[in-house]
Amino acid sequence: MSTCSTVSRDLDEPVAGTAATARTWLLLEQPGPWGAHALTSSHLDPVLGRALERAAKNTGVRVALIRRPGRHADCGTPSARQVYVAHTVPGSGWLHSATVRDPQRLLDLDFAALGAGDPRGFDTALDGRPHTGAPLALVCTNGKRDRCCALLGRPLAAELSASGVEGVWEVTHLGGHRFSPTLLVLPYGYAYGRVGAHAVKEILHGVEDGRIVVEGCRGSSAWERPGQAAELAVRAVADEYAADALRVVRTDGAAPRWEVTVAHADGRRWRVVVAQDASLPPRAESCGTSVLGSPARMDVVAVRELTPPAALAS
Repeated sequence: MSTCSTVSRDLDEPVAGTAATARTWLLLEQPGPWGAHALTSSHLDPVLGRALERAAKNTGVRVALIRRPGRHADCGTPSARQVYVAHTVPGSGWLHSATVRDPQRLLDLDFAALGAGDPRGFDTALDGRPHTGAPLALVCTNGKRDRCCALLGRPLAAELSASGVEGVWEVTHLGGHRFSPTLLVLPYGYAYGRVGAHAVKEILHGVEDGRIVVEGCRGSSAWERPGQAAELAVRAVADEYAADALRVVRTDGAAPRWEVTVAHADGRRWRVVVAQDASLPPRAESCGTSVLGSPARMDVVAVRELTPPAALAS
């Protein structure tokens, strides 16, 4: 059976620079079935779902629903729901958690502050606190958006959970169905595509040590797509895998060509030329459509280390 993910894999479509963009992720536990647009087509009150979408718009916050791996029969409204919020900008990232009985309380949050990296309002409004458990491994499993997420994502989430990996959740949408199974790891916010259980375990071990695994990485959700590709290219060139070592500090230009400046915490800088091109031949970008398209890809054209500051050169 040919699916969007098998076609993408067979064509060796690159995954770098394809992560969803969100400086901050807000995750609400919602058991039961999910529709294609889960915030308004699940057992969450659709009025609340629409209100959360409006509250998050243009704030840098992305809202998604999560549930534990396993069967998803409706067991009634949960008495308590887990809520996570993660800010993913390197050097200022954090992951906080809370438990709520009434999800309407999420509307009390200051979404602009969360997007800017301030967790204090979350902690005050929801009695939240810094997350001290294992990193979160969020596997996209929403088959109503694309069957690949169900066919490939659900078995991965179930295998990870059954093997004792902590912090595993199913999530409604990470984008890029054709890279299924897709994964988002928090607190650092790096997304992965075409991952198996062994690779996920390696990724999570790296996160526990403050390291990023580059193989299969789609990029950091903190950056726009050109920045995602540029940062990963610098990691490869500089042999740098510390999670908080690199930041995208400037992006010049516009599609289809950008010059991205990536800075190291030690002061070094690189100029990366990124070009947008079309992935050929045309193919269906999702199993839910028969329309052929040529998804945009981010190609790194050049990586050049800039002359170090005098303080570093001495």
